[in-house]
Amino acid sequence: QVQLMESGGGLVQAGGSLRLSCAASGFTRDNYAIGWFRQAPGKGREAVVCLSSSDRSTYYDDSVSGRFTLSRDNAKKTVYLQMKSLKPEDTAVYSCAAVFGPCSWTGFDYVIWGQGTQVTVSS
Repeated sequence: QVQLMESGGGLVQAGGSLRLSCAASGFTRDNYAIGWFRQAPGKGREAVVCLSSSDRSTYYDDSVSGRFTLSRDNAKKTVYLQMKSLKPEDTAVYSCAAVFGPCSWTGFDYVIWGQGTQVTVSS
């Protein structure tokens, strides 16, 4: 069964850091990009970062560029999202997702989703 599982969310004060993990299992091929999305209460889902499957490039949304860093452990088939200098506006449910193709900023292109993990940043 193909699945993604996030972990690492929690409550942190503004200015603090968290690291989220996205573990993949059941994938039989490696040509998939991993995107991280977030959805705050009462708001739509937004893409924050994507790791390309082809050249391993990473693309960041302007709202998180310079504060969030994506890394990958191929042996563990896990992608990590290191979040620093967190702001209250980063509060959201964060989900990772996979698309068999190039990176996309559109959630509808992604076919496999994790269950999401809550990140709460207090002011």
